[in-house]
Amino acid sequence: MSSQKQSMFKGIALLGSFAAVLVLLFVPFFNGYNALEFMDNLYNSISKGSANYLPSVTADVQRFKSNPIDVTLALADEKQAAQAVQLITRAGGRARADGKQLKIEGDLVAILANAVADAEKMYANQGEAVRSKYGFDERLAMFNWWSTLKAMDFELNKQKQFKEAKLVALVQNRAIETAYNYYGIQAQSIRERYAIVIASLVFYVVYTLWYGFGVMYLFEGFGLKLGH
Repeated sequence: MSSQKQSMFKGIALLGSFAAVLVLLFVPFFNGYNALEFMDNLYNSISKGSANYLPSVTADVQRFKSNPIDVTLALADEKQAAQAVQLITRAGGRARADGKQLKIEGDLVAILANAVADAEKMYANQGEAVRSKYGFDERLAMFNWWSTLKAMDFELNKQKQFKEAKLVALVQNRAIETAYNYYGIQAQSIRERYAIVIASLVFYVVYTLWYGFGVMYLFEGFGLKLGH
């Protein structure tokens, strides 16, 4: 058998087995999850264990000198503005909705401390506490916090209250957004799952080379040579 035919058979065998493994990766072998979903959940749970910025955000809020704010925000719609009123009033602030406009007056630190407290409950997967606090879905509460703080950041910058705006953006991004994204995920330490993490990384490298050599041998089988 010529070397060209041998390369052709090698390429077909490698790419065929590559495709077979690819199909298996999408079969739900892991408690209803396929391999890709299982690994995605695993890496999310590991990253959650190292992405908890809440203690440092809480410290930054507590260190900030208390400062009253008076802002009028433009939110997405009337419903969001009405729900945001509950967020602010539970924090001790004064809020009034007029259509999708939201007027807020009050202590910025108290408002942000309440937002961080909600984020801590969500990060700990205690969404029921947030839901019972406001009377609507806990994810929606977090989204409303995120939208309100984003609009507040914009308005405070317009008022040239840059330090206050920076603190609001910090809470929005490192507390609210992180808690929303990781809600429902159980945190794990990489020390507990290091074996499967290493195995998955090795498989990724091998599987990539598997495909690459398959293509290379197939091209050689067609008489094409790689060179420079």
